[in-house]
Amino acid sequence: MVSCYSLSNMSTNEVMARLGAAVSALGDVDVSAWSEDTLNEQLGELSAALVALDSVLSRVAGEVRARGLRIEEPVSA
Repeated sequence: MVSCYSLSNMSTNEVMARLGAAVSALGDVDVSAWSEDTLNEQLGELSAALVALDSVLSRVAGEVRARGLRIEEPVSA
């Protein structure tokens, strides 16, 4: 289950820290290292998690865009 967090419930810094932690955790996922059996066993749960992530990311991005802002990739230094 995905919980919704808002600034009324936590500080901006805490929200950004949680987003950073989520990105870090997802960066550690390497499905290519899974065996076919493992992937097949986990496919339902993996699919549900990916659909939930897509929904939440789309909602957050939509809220940013609704305020007239653009989401852009950071430019490398």
